[in-house]
Amino acid sequence: MALTLEQIRADVADCLGEDPADIPDDENLVDYGLDSVRVMTLLERWRREHTVAADFADLAEQPTVEAWAALLGVS
Repeated sequence: MALTLEQIRADVADCLGEDPADIPDDENLVDYGLDSVRVMTLLERWRREHTVAADFADLAEQPTVEAWAALLGVS
């Protein structure tokens, strides 16, 4: 199963205990409470479920849903 923009948003929202509709594509996720432990949790989930090859530094550099989608090859 391919990772989608909606799945990225839903997984981020799940980690933060938020509604996916409340997570904008272009906002810095650190401002929403996403920390390094949660980024690692998301990355491990995506590696396990979607064969993602990105690393922590890639995600930490630009912590937005849209940047992650581009990095992870989601259209």
